[in-house]
Amino acid sequence: MTDYYDHPHRRYNPLLDEWVLVSPHRTKRPWLGQKETIPADNRPQHDPNCYLCPGNVRANGEHNPDYTDTYVFENDFAALLPALVGAEPVSKGLLRSEPTAGECRVLCFSPRHDLSLGQMDPPAIRRVVDMWADQITDVGSRLKWVQIFENKGSAMGASNPHPHGQVWACDYLPTLVAREDACQSAYFAKNASPMLVDLVEQELREGQRVVAESMHWLLIVPFWATWPFETLLMPKRHVRRLPELTDGERDDLAVILKTGIRVYDELFETSFPYSMGWHGAPTDGADHPHWQLHAHFYPPLLRSATVRKFMVGFELLAEAQRDVTPEGAAERLRALV
Repeated sequence: MTDYYDHPHRRYNPLLDEWVLVSPHRTKRPWLGQKETIPADNRPQHDPNCYLCPGNVRANGEHNPDYTDTYVFENDFAALLPALVGAEPVSKGLLRSEPTAGECRVLCFSPRHDLSLGQMDPPAIRRVVDMWADQITDVGSRLKWVQIFENKGSAMGASNPHPHGQVWACDYLPTLVAREDACQSAYFAKNASPMLVDLVEQELREGQRVVAESMHWLLIVPFWATWPFETLLMPKRHVRRLPELTDGERDDLAVILKTGIRVYDELFETSFPYSMGWHGAPTDGADHPHWQLHAHFYPPLLRSATVRKFMVGFELLAEAQRDVTPEGAAERLRALV
C-alpha cells in the first residue's frame, strides 16, 4: 500500500476549485540554488528617515502626526482611485477592459519602528484588530470589496520595515475572491452549512494539521496548502466579517495572532516574512450566509531562513506544487507553540 505522505499525490482545494501537487520525497534533494540574505534586525524605535514613523515627512511632503497608537492615512501611491477617470469599457473580440474605482490606505500598527505585529503585546494587537474592523465598516459602506493585508519582510516585497498593513478596496470582486465566493456558495447550496465552519469541525476531529487552538479560533496548515508553511486562521463560530466579532473574540484573536507569528519566527530563528490578508463576506449589502471569515498567511521560506520557495516552472505553467506535506509543516509549527 502506498504511503500517502511519502509519495507524490494531488490534493483538492475546495475554496478555489483547484488542485495542488504534493511531492514529499523532493525534500531530500540537495539545494544549490539561491539563498536569501537575512536582513539585520537592528532597527531603532524611531527612524527619522522612515516615511511611516510619527512626526516624519512622507514621500509626498505631508507630515505624519505624532501618533501614539495605530494610524491610518490615504496611500500616497494608491493602486486604485476614488473616481472613474478617463476610462471607458472596451470589448473588441478577445480584448476586454472595464474602468474601476476604489480606495487605498496605509495602516500603521504601532508608532514604534522596531516592532513587528508578532512582537507587540496582545492589547496592542487587539487595537490593530479593531482598526481592521473599523476599516471594513468605513470603506465597506462605499465599496464592494475591502482587502485588508500585510506584506512583512523584503522577501515579500515590503518597501518599508515599519509595522504596517494596507487596505485596497474596490467596486468589484477580485478574481480570487470571486472564486472563493462561488465555491462557498455552491457548497452552502449543497450542504446547508458554510464550508469553512465544516472545515473547522473536521480539522478539530483529525488534529493533524492544527497549529494552535484557542477558545474562539483555530489556526491550521490547510490540507491543500501551496506554500510550505501556509496557514489558515478561522473563528470557531459562524462569522461573516471582521466587524461582527465580539469583544471576547477580538481579544482572543490578538492572542492567537501573536502565537502564530511567534512560531513562524522561532521555526528558522528569523523574522519570518509573509503576506497575510483577511477574507470575509463582500460589503455589498447582501447577507452572504455561505461566507466564513478567515485569514490567509503565505510565508515563502522552505528549508531555512535563507532558502525560499519559488513559484516557477511547473507551478507557473501547469499546477501549484509543494514538497513538505501540510501535516509535516503543522507538526513542526505546533511543536513551537
